[in-house]
Amino acid sequence: MAISAAIATTTSFIHPSYDSPFTALHLPSPYPRPAHLRLTVSSSLNSSNPNNSVSSFSFSTGGGGELHHALPPPPPSGRGVPVFVTLPVDAVGPETGKVARRKAMGASFMALAAAGVEGVAVEFWWGVVERDGPGVYDWDGYVDLVRLARRHGLKVRAVMAFHQCGSSSSNSGWIPLPRWVLEEMDEEPDLAYSDRFGRRSHEYISLGCDVLPILKGRSPIQVYSDFMRNFRYTFREFLGLVITDIQVGMGPAGELRYPSCPTEKLTWPWRVRELGEFQCYDKFMLASLNACAKLIGMSEWGSGGPLGAGSLMQNPEETSFFKSDGSWNTPYGRFFLEWYSGLLLHHGERLCMAAESIFWNTGVRISGKVAGIHWHYGTNSHPSELTAGYYNTFIRDGYLPIARLFARYKMTLCCTCFDMQDADEEKVNPSSSPEKFLRQLAFAARMCNIPLAGENFVTKLDDASLTQVVKSSKLYSSGVYEPSLSFNYVRMNRDLFDSHNWTRFTRLVKQLSHSRNFQAKLDFGGGEFSCSSTLAAEEVGAAFAYH
Repeated sequence: MAISAAIATTTSFIHPSYDSPFTALHLPSPYPRPAHLRLTVSSSLNSSNPNNSVSSFSFSTGGGGELHHALPPPPPSGRGVPVFVTLPVDAVGPETGKVARRKAMGASFMALAAAGVEGVAVEFWWGVVERDGPGVYDWDGYVDLVRLARRHGLKVRAVMAFHQCGSSSSNSGWIPLPRWVLEEMDEEPDLAYSDRFGRRSHEYISLGCDVLPILKGRSPIQVYSDFMRNFRYTFREFLGLVITDIQVGMGPAGELRYPSCPTEKLTWPWRVRELGEFQCYDKFMLASLNACAKLIGMSEWGSGGPLGAGSLMQNPEETSFFKSDGSWNTPYGRFFLEWYSGLLLHHGERLCMAAESIFWNTGVRISGKVAGIHWHYGTNSHPSELTAGYYNTFIRDGYLPIARLFARYKMTLCCTCFDMQDADEEKVNPSSSPEKFLRQLAFAARMCNIPLAGENFVTKLDDASLTQVVKSSKLYSSGVYEPSLSFNYVRMNRDLFDSHNWTRFTRLVKQLSHSRNFQAKLDFGGGEFSCSSTLAAEEVGAAFAYH
């Protein structure tokens, strides 16, 4: 009880003088809140009804969020699983702000529409749109892209991408944060997350300064809100008609998590032993930790992250914190992990609240994404999840609080790993279990009766991976009653339109969508595309050259 109160209180403790809509905000914690704490919101926001939660359930007062009631039936749904395809990261050029390879893009859209694809997922990069200065927005390339999608009958799932893409300018697909933001980070390095070794991540601004006026007089939450508000105004004619979904970026790779290890490393072969590093060493995070520790009378717990957390590539059983009977399950460990994961939930709540206010009554669905960190899932402590901010262990459900958060705002939960099998992972890492991870996350979504959007973890089009996608979709879509499920294929590239890959992909779309009138059939020998125009063959050929 005391830890929960301290976490909620220190949300505003480090910024008492800043006059912001979020200054007085005591956000709901996933842990029991004392009766004297109330959720207060400035009138400048259209906040959700405090009673708009999952009232059908009774939760325990423990940190694990255990359920005491049976799962109620979700609402009926007679449709199949709509499929979206995520566009290349540079669909709009980061330097020009224009649609890249426009002719090939149009041909690709034509092929996707004929295949029965519902729409495309488009990342609206902060580093592209607001690259020239604070409050200076350039949406032209994205407006052109949305119009192109509308012309081909495709819906658009818009991703508000407030993160960096890639690791350096030498990599393809490199899109940094806006230049003026990076300049502020150079002047104040603590705007970036830091680990115990002083290594800083520029993938995403530290949530420790969410409500501080550190970006030319605006807080990060205000900057994200202004970006979304300008998006709403610019694309008002498309909202609810062409743009049907908006995914709010909440951290590195758009996911609600800490940058416990660089995003590009998450798909490297040696990720199987990656423990991750706690990101709590910038001065803003440390101030919050210190204040929280003092409020519960344990000042000695507020000087930094856990000792004995080992090195990135170490066996967790060789560390004093993460081993099976390690200090993660001591009063100190529980204090730290509740604080660390609690701040992440507060950050997600602020963005959920802002998005709900901005896109209220526009006809779009709002979503947020959770990372698929499945290595070390079979251990007691789940170290890689803990360092990412998910307080999920073999005795505690760390994803149910996130699902409950999204349920309060009627948001969709986006997750990955739909294409992964335990058998493949176990060959190199016996403790990895993407299937069990996905089952747990899908169950949390079902418990809270929220829609689920699945994604593939690796861009592959082999039969085994696509068969697994269909199998994974049944975790959420089987039965007489079905909550909403959709699938994002990540991502479109030249290989997608290879003859063998295209055959597999169109088969996947048909299986997921249960379509009886399946249009897609490419005769690569004759060069004919079975859509309304015979001229499409040349256009599709251009799409196959897409890179």
